[in-house]
Amino acid sequence: MRHATLRQLKVFETVARRLSFSRAAEELHLSQPAVSTQVKQLEDHAGLPLFEQLGKRIFLTPAGREMLRHSRAIINQFREAEESMAQLKGICGGTLNVSVISAGDYFFPHLLAEFNRRHEGIKLHLDVNNRQELLQKLADNLTDLAVMARPPLDMDVVAEPFAPHPYVIVARPDHPLAQQKRIPRSELLQQPFITRELGSDTWNSMQDVFGEDMDKLQVALEIRSTETIKQAVMAGMGLAFVSAYNINLELQVGNLVILDVENFPAMLNWYVVHRKDKQLPPVAQAFKGFLLEQGSQLIEAFTRFKVAPPSLGRRSKGARASKA
Repeated sequence: MRHATLRQLKVFETVARRLSFSRAAEELHLSQPAVSTQVKQLEDHAGLPLFEQLGKRIFLTPAGREMLRHSRAIINQFREAEESMAQLKGICGGTLNVSVISAGDYFFPHLLAEFNRRHEGIKLHLDVNNRQELLQKLADNLTDLAVMARPPLDMDVVAEPFAPHPYVIVARPDHPLAQQKRIPRSELLQQPFITRELGSDTWNSMQDVFGEDMDKLQVALEIRSTETIKQAVMAGMGLAFVSAYNINLELQVGNLVILDVENFPAMLNWYVVHRKDKQLPPVAQAFKGFLLEQGSQLIEAFTRFKVAPPSLGRRSKGARASKA
């Protein structure tokens, strides 16, 4: 059987289904002798007759019934393979495999939902990770796209900014600084802070913003969860440096306020990142284009935090993180 062909199996399956060489020939747009030849060749490979004729009718032999079962299974497997390849060539039916840093989990599902509405039939696979986990996924090629605030400098990746990432200082509404204007940076150094853990994207962004003053901050507590940090601020345990996109609900209900600090909001960017050598499937290419073209305005619409248009630079292959 190792020399049997898919064509022979398809012709045999049609004859077995129609129980007629002439009707099979008509369905396959072949001559009846061509159909008979294909079936005869398959019988030669099998070493057994697949049909028997009683009067003017043909019937499957026991070997023919067994061959029909295997033929249909093989034909279906080829059909599924063809469909899978077709899906990979287009957006519909593809799987979007994307990972996002934990600070983005407040708005990112809304971007996915909007993309999904525009491209019905795609499958979504989303992971929310801390920075170290996200970088490991990139290194191990376990995600197509990664969304983060700080692209790695020690990996050969393409990193393109698609939206501003404003950071603010928040406090509970009755904090002594809540009613002050143009609070100097030096005043913050006198206040206790609740921060994300060392090495997180938010911690590193905070270090970028505060520079040498970072060592002067009074860190009262380090917490791995942004949600818990907000609760700690609401409990009066101190101030916090957080993404402006993560506090929409707390601002609306009046549980937090944004302090009017000089040189804030601190403006960084959100990046969509993938390995330079990654062959992005069509659905990932489409989602990347969606983020670059519309990500910023959609995030702003959802979070209701309006920022000035950022200087994102040219969105080209040249806008990538280089090796350190």
